Amino acid sequence: MSTAPSTETGESPEPVTAPKPRPAATLRPLVLRLHFYAGLLVAPFLLVAALTGLLYAASFQAERIVYADELTVPVGDRKLPVSEQVAAAREAHPEGTISAVRVSPKDDATTRVLLSGVPGVEDTHTLAVFVDPYTAEVRGSLEQYGSTGALPLRTWIDEFHRDLHLGENGRLYSELAASWLWVISAGGLALWFGRRRAQRTVRGTSGRRRTLGLHGSVGAWAAAGFFFLSATGLTWSAYAGANVDTLRTSLGQATPAISASAGDHAGHGDGATPSGRAAEGDLDKILATARAEGLGDPVEIVPPADASSVYVVQQIQRSWPTKQDAVAVDPATNEVTDTVRFADFPVLAKLSRWGIDAHTGVLFGLVNQLALMALALSLILLILWGYRMWWQRGRDSAFGRPIPRGAWQQVPPQILVPAMAAVAVLGYFVPLLGIPLAAFLVVDVVLGEIAYRRGRRTYTQ
Repeated sequence: MSTAPSTETGESPEPVTAPKPRPAATLRPLVLRLHFYAGLLVAPFLLVAALTGLLYAASFQAERIVYADELTVPVGDRKLPVSEQVAAAREAHPEGTISAVRVSPKDDATTRVLLSGVPGVEDTHTLAVFVDPYTAEVRGSLEQYGSTGALPLRTWIDEFHRDLHLGENGRLYSELAASWLWVISAGGLALWFGRRRAQRTVRGTSGRRRTLGLHGSVGAWAAAGFFFLSATGLTWSAYAGANVDTLRTSLGQATPAISASAGDHAGHGDGATPSGRAAEGDLDKILATARAEGLGDPVEIVPPADASSVYVVQQIQRSWPTKQDAVAVDPATNEVTDTVRFADFPVLAKLSRWGIDAHTGVLFGLVNQLALMALALSLILLILWGYRMWWQRGRDSAFGRPIPRGAWQQVPPQILVPAMAAVAVLGYFVPLLGIPLAAFLVVDVVLGEIAYRRGRRTYTQ
């Protein structure tokens, strides 16, 4: 007869210990809490940035339609000398001083004569006078802003996107959005790929799980674009942008600037005219010299600022391929005194130029603008889905409870300490990321301590 093996061996069984979670797994609750609160608090700023960015991406095409009469002309037989076109503009608008002349870049495009110091025009704007290059007819005048030549419609949308028409203080909203966009995207991406594949599916699901699937899928596909928008947006922001410029300068990667000093020719001849007033008769010679140096359309001629300066002719094509060469020409001798070639720009200067132009939708034209519209629309949907998930977490009757505190206590010190140091360094260089994050941590700790003391007081009573 067989018997079962005896369990009475006199030895106590060894305790079964639960396997320790992987270090990366301990970060998930912390990332989830950060993603939740950052999305909750920063989402309104991101939503405004996405909506205004969507409008800005569409403004290029709208500008061509709204201002078609000023921008385009019937193609004629021969373009008149630039000096005659500028003289016609000055006759129609003698006010202000000539700050630049944008020569007609295409057969059907007008020439723009830009005037600064015009009464009624903002100091940071110029008055663009549009001249038919074939007949010298003035077809109108409009305020212009920025190096891309934005006219009133695009300028209004651009300023709305950048600072909500609130001036320098308003720029903080857009920098805050750019500072946090990549953090929220990275957190969402980590959470999405950390989920089991079966939990990522959208088809056949409903309720909160379907919303989560849509939120995660679209976010994963759009994450690279969000990283790009965040990085390029910060390059010309108020605080982080200044740090980026300082870093580039220290590394010898600043954008080269052409010298407009007349040097040994200062005060010679009649060419160097004071107060930024162009000697119209010199413009054609100056342009011919620049053409001989290889500067093709589109170009902008900047007259001397004073008697010790020279003309600067610079290419202004931001679309691909980028044309940003510039030459300085002494009007007294018609000699080139300085040259800057885009091909000689440092690597970071080129990347900064391309990044900003892609962010503003000019680098690849219509394709670029459509991509920006798709990213803006994706961000809008993600924010709406995010708030819907929060509502559904409360079972469609109220917003759900927030993610529990204490997630950081689960992270091993060997991961937590370096992570906190990295965040501190990053927060220093990107202050509108670091300051709100520090404030969030302080408030969170204080609220946790209050809840703990209330609970302890209730228990002791």
